[in-house]
Amino acid sequence: MENSLTQHILEDVDVIPESTYIWHWKTEHRFSFHKHNKGQLTYVEGGAAFLYTRDKTYFLPARHYMWVPAGVEHYFVHRYPANYIRNIYFFSDPTDANDPFYSKTGIYPVSNLLLEMILHTANWDGHILPTDKRFTFLKAMKEMLPEISASPLPINLPTTDHPRLQPVLRYIQENLAENLTLESVGHHFNLSERTLTRLFRNTMDISFFQYLKLARMIRALGYLLETRKSVNEIAWDTGYNSVSAFSNTFYKLIGKRPSEFQHKDHKEPDLPPDIIQ
Repeated sequence: MENSLTQHILEDVDVIPESTYIWHWKTEHRFSFHKHNKGQLTYVEGGAAFLYTRDKTYFLPARHYMWVPAGVEHYFVHRYPANYIRNIYFFSDPTDANDPFYSKTGIYPVSNLLLEMILHTANWDGHILPTDKRFTFLKAMKEMLPEISASPLPINLPTTDHPRLQPVLRYIQENLAENLTLESVGHHFNLSERTLTRLFRNTMDISFFQYLKLARMIRALGYLLETRKSVNEIAWDTGYNSVSAFSNTFYKLIGKRPSEFQHKDHKEPDLPPDIIQ
């Protein structure tokens, strides 16, 4: 019953092209690849999620939102607890082509203003038409996104359906805490270092070591936001023998030290009662 309801909602999003569609939900839903004719803003309140497209994996942490352009096939997996998943599907407009923001999948920090606006829609549901006074509010939200979203979270993980590389990626994900090298991973799959290097480069346009670093940082983001592990523990659990090396790598990719990211992004901000209602 729940899956059929989810499917109905996903199909309903595009029924009225000129509307903005609102969908807030609390329970877990199972998705397959799907796409919309509308740009999608998703905010995970009190948790985190992964978004999968055909060629990349994105980690959506707390205090960030995901923008999925119209026409991009995707699905979400919520691996961490969440209070609500808040989705706003914005109408398409010919002027969207004038700003590259609307055509790029990305993860962006949520400002207090944007968060207040998202939560202000908490009791809205379904299609909001241009004749509805609420539509003006949503149009203003959409138009402000490019201006307040200049700094996307610079981390995503390429993926592939290549039959030789898929099990390698799965093995890496399952053993991130280990001392993984080209030699050790190649040996496990009876592949030479040269062959494994070529597979990564030719299939995903990324090196083995770049992939490993990104996979470890995405895992670290999850630990920082959703566990009580110390930075030292997270460094060890993501395959780093040196906390300073882990911290420096994290800083280069995220722009913050792990401890700063953990303390500043773990909690939602306090909001006025009239916004929460």
